[in-house]
Amino acid sequence: VEYHTINVGGIGGESREYYLYAPNEVDLNTPLIFVFHGYSGSASGIMDYSGFNELAEQHNFIACYPQGTIDDDGNSFFNVGYSFHTFSEVDDVQFIRVLRAHIIQEYHLTTYNTFSTGMSNGGDMSYLLACQASDIIQAFAPVAGCMMEWIYDSCNPEYPRPVFEIHGTDDYVTWWEGDYNDAGGWGNYIGVMPTFSFWATENSCMNFESDELPNLNESDGSYIISDKYTDGLGGNEVWLYKVINGGHDWPGSYGNMDINSSEEIINFFDLFKVLATIGDTDFNGQSNITDLLYISDQVIDQSTYSVISDINEDGIVDELDLSQLAQSIIGY
Repeated sequence: VEYHTINVGGIGGESREYYLYAPNEVDLNTPLIFVFHGYSGSASGIMDYSGFNELAEQHNFIACYPQGTIDDDGNSFFNVGYSFHTFSEVDDVQFIRVLRAHIIQEYHLTTYNTFSTGMSNGGDMSYLLACQASDIIQAFAPVAGCMMEWIYDSCNPEYPRPVFEIHGTDDYVTWWEGDYNDAGGWGNYIGVMPTFSFWATENSCMNFESDELPNLNESDGSYIISDKYTDGLGGNEVWLYKVINGGHDWPGSYGNMDINSSEEIINFFDLFKVLATIGDTDFNGQSNITDLLYISDQVIDQSTYSVISDINEDGIVDELDLSQLAQSIIGY
């Protein structure tokens, strides 16, 4: 595990912190998973209790744990617009855009396999990204999260994305029924079921199924109902694990112990992983003139780096890549 800082711009060049865990072997298709901590929590805290680092080798993904900034009460947070953060100007969406681009270039990853999960405030952050950064993140898995009312009302994602929520019906912090008059002091936010329906509609899901998961630990006082909307746009799915009698928990770490939330989340993300091949920019199984033209555009526009276009894998998309691909196409 490595601790890093990154300059995200702004006045004076604001510096932000994060932890990063990379498996021993990384290739262009290795996913990048952002894991966001809860309000007053920490990157190191969720890194410890989620267990994602232990799963990274087995499932081959990079885990990134961003650290929130500190509010006026001395608590770390991601800015999703809580009522007591009305005047905060922290732009955490931009932070993640900059951080993602940096990690993708550093590890020569494709842009297609970035995912987001988080607990509580970190789950809320995942919903904000689903609305405002669907162009860079493939799927989302909030735990005990919610959509703030302002996020819900303004949400118009560029791309509909798969969403998987895990939520206790007796959550005493992020209420199952939502809070529409700021009774809890966080601001207005939407209930779990309307949020679930919202993402099913966004993804134009055609089918629904509901199952009760095995109650493997009867001493935890809870069990899980799995609701799934399937057959959405591009094969997208929207899942909800209803933890009946469950609290404000990360199941498998504390609270419900019938599942390991982190493993469930990884398995969900795996459904939407995109496998790419260097040189095949249009995913048709071969390199041809279309790919050559696409890479030509990338040589001209150096604003973004794509590992799929980096034929000689030197970290730069330039004329050498064009030459090498052209030679392979014509058989030299």
